[in-house]
Amino acid sequence: MPRIVVVGLGPGNPGLITADTLAAINSISVRFLRTIHHPSAHLVTDATSFDHLYDSAPSFDDVYRDIALTLVDAAEQHSEVLYAVPGSPTVLEKSVGHLRARNDIELVVLPAVSFLEDVWRALNIDPIEAGVRLIDGHVFAQAAAGISGPMLVAHTHANWVLSDIKLSIDDPDPETEVILLHHLGLADEQIAHTTWSDMDRTLEADHLTSMYIPHLGTPVAHELAQFHELARTLRKECPWDAEQTHQTLVRYLIEETYEVVDAISRLNEADSSTDVDLIEELGDLLYQVEFHAAIAEEQGRFTMADIARTVHDKLVSRHPHVFSDVVVSSSQDVENNWEAIKKAEKPERSGPFDGVVEAAPALSFATKVQQRASRVGFDWANSDGPLEKVAEELQEVHNAIGIGDPESTMVEVGDLFFAVVNVARHLDIDPESALRSAVFKFRARVEGVTHLAASQGREMASLSASELDELWEVIKSHPTH
Repeated sequence: MPRIVVVGLGPGNPGLITADTLAAINSISVRFLRTIHHPSAHLVTDATSFDHLYDSAPSFDDVYRDIALTLVDAAEQHSEVLYAVPGSPTVLEKSVGHLRARNDIELVVLPAVSFLEDVWRALNIDPIEAGVRLIDGHVFAQAAAGISGPMLVAHTHANWVLSDIKLSIDDPDPETEVILLHHLGLADEQIAHTTWSDMDRTLEADHLTSMYIPHLGTPVAHELAQFHELARTLRKECPWDAEQTHQTLVRYLIEETYEVVDAISRLNEADSSTDVDLIEELGDLLYQVEFHAAIAEEQGRFTMADIARTVHDKLVSRHPHVFSDVVVSSSQDVENNWEAIKKAEKPERSGPFDGVVEAAPALSFATKVQQRASRVGFDWANSDGPLEKVAEELQEVHNAIGIGDPESTMVEVGDLFFAVVNVARHLDIDPESALRSAVFKFRARVEGVTHLAASQGREMASLSASELDELWEVIKSHPTH
C-alpha cells in the first residue's frame, strides 16, 4: 500500500524539530513541503512545494484537497513520500485531515512541536486552566459564535484576515484587548498588545502570526462575516462578478438606491409584512458596498473594515453633543455643528460650492446649490421673490417657444425648473418628494380614467380631448385620487 509520512517542522526554531522528523527527512527521497515560507523549510532539501496552489486554487479548502490528491498520486508512483508541514501535523492541518479520510494509503504521522507551545510560553498561561479555545481565523465568525473567550486564533496570516475578524463583531468595544503573537521563538519575536479597533493596523501579519483574545464582551456577528466572505467568493468564482470594476457598478448602485426608496414608499407602519421588501432592497444596496470593498481589497487599497472604521469615526466626531460635552438645544444646532466640523475637517473646500455632489439627481443638485448660495447671503428673504421668478421664467418659456428656437427653449425650461425648486426650498418642501407625489397622483388618475373608459365600453385611443377631460374630472373628484 502506498505510504505517506507526515512530519512537522515545529513553530520556527530549527532546534525544536524532533530527531524522528530529521531521520524521516534524510531517509525518504521523494519530499513535499506544504510551503517554503517557514524558517525550517530549508532542512527539507530537493522538495516540491505546494505554494503555487495558494495562488491558483479558488479557496483554501481546494488547496488542501489538491495537496492530498497530489500526495496520494506521488505515493502510488514512488511507494513512499514525505510530506512536511509547518508546526505540528496534528494541529490545524487540514491537508492531513484529507489524508486521514482515505483508506487507500498507509498514513504515518510523526509527533512534532506545534506553535502552541511557544504561544503558552509567550502568554505565560496554562491553556487548560485558562480554558482557552483554539479557533481557525479563516472561519472565525462560525467557530467563535457564542464564545466570549479566551480564544487563540490561528491562521491570521494576513491583515485582511484580521480585518475580517474585526468585522465579525457587531458593535464591538473598540478597546477590547488583543494580543498579536508574531514570529514566536525567533530573533524578531513580537508580542504586541493592541485593541480590537487597531488589530489590523499594528503589524504586518504573516504565516507566523496568531492572535490571543482574553475576553469578548460582544457576540460574534456571524451573518456579516459570512456576507463579506460571500462577496469575496463571488468575486473569485463568478465570471460576471470578476469582470466588474468600480466604474461598471455605478449604474447598479444607483438602481439599488432607487429600489430602496421605492420600498420605503411602500412601508405601512400597521403592516409589518411590508418590511420584507425593505429588508431585501437594503440587502441589495449593502451588497453593492461589499462589492466595492471586495474589489478594493484585491487591489490592496482598502477593505470593508476601513469603510466601517472611517464612517464610525466620522459620526463620532460629528456628534460631539452625544460623545463629548457639547450642548445643543435643537436639531438646527446639530446641523450647524455638523457643517462647522465638516468645514474644519476639509479646509481645502474653500469655495461655496465645493463638495456639492454633481452626480446627484437634478432636483437635489439644484436644492443643494441654492442652499450653499444662501449660506453666503445670495438669497431672497422669503418665497415671494422665487414665486415672482417662476412667473418670469414661465413667460420666457413662452417667448422661446414663440421664436421657435429649441435650444433656447430648453434653457428657459431649465430656468423654470430651477425657479420652482427655489420656491420649494423657501417653503421647506423637498422638491424630489413633491414631484414624486405628483407623478404618483397623475399615474393613479390616468389608470382611473383608463378603467372608467373600459367600464363604459369605450377605447381610450378613440376618445377626443374633451371626452378625456370629462373622464379626468370624474376621477379627479373621487376622494382617493
